Amino acid sequence: MKEVKTIIIIEATLYINIGFQMKKPAITEQPIHSILGDRWSSRAYDPAQFVSQESLLSLMEAARWSPSCNGEQPWQFIIFNKKDAIPWTQALNCLSIGNQNWAMDASILILSSAHQNFSNNEKSNRWGQFDTGAACENICLQATSIGLVAHQMGGFDVEKARQLFQIPRQYDLMSFIAIGYPLAIEKVSAEVLVREREPRKRKPLREIFYTNHWGEKSL
Repeated sequence: MKEVKTIIIIEATLYINIGFQMKKPAITEQPIHSILGDRWSSRAYDPAQFVSQESLLSLMEAARWSPSCNGEQPWQFIIFNKKDAIPWTQALNCLSIGNQNWAMDASILILSSAHQNFSNNEKSNRWGQFDTGAACENICLQATSIGLVAHQMGGFDVEKARQLFQIPRQYDLMSFIAIGYPLAIEKVSAEVLVREREPRKRKPLREIFYTNHWGEKSL
């Protein structure tokens, strides 16, 4: 209990002392790497800051080195940069209204897709979506490591995006990722701040891991 209380105090200190940047580290049952604990899906972006080409390339490189079944690398991504206003706006308009309301402040939108088949024999690749999810997580973790915010979204019009951006049918559209700089905490509205400070929740370890047999608790 003492350890948990200490972590909560540290989190509160981050809100006050850093002040300029929103932080919400995970309060974990066991120690994990800080990159994993610090990654969270904020919705408060700074609309005045743009992601540099160098940072964008680092996100792309992180995705490139994700693991995949048989080294297939089934993912394909389309990047929309706010500086290129027309396609970026088209991408934004594919999102649900709820997502548009905050993603409009992000500098970059990335649409991820997964090829349905293996390239060497055209047989169905049932791991393709799983592998693409891993590549997306690499993007999010790399973003966290360089001070960016990344938030994945499933709420978007798949067919609209497919038609607009001429995506072949053999690719399943998986998610949009909004990427940008966090909004300074003093600029976050009171309403958004309440939402951003809501506690991060996860199921306890004992509910998601079994030992040897289904249903046999590991902890």
